[in-house]
Amino acid sequence: MSRQFNVVIERDEEGIYVASVPQLQGCHTQARSLDQLMERVREAIELCLEIEDARY
Repeated sequence: MSRQFNVVIERDEEGIYVASVPQLQGCHTQARSLDQLMERVREAIELCLEIEDARY
């Protein structure tokens, strides 16, 4: 089953990209490049979903 999530990406004053997933509480990550950020946000989503599944 494939799920889709909205990802909010911002860039801080130091040039670091920050991503958050509003649908998943506490799901966020950061990176210096967009390529690295996309890889990390996928990992963060997987971890948040594992934690969510473990609760139920």
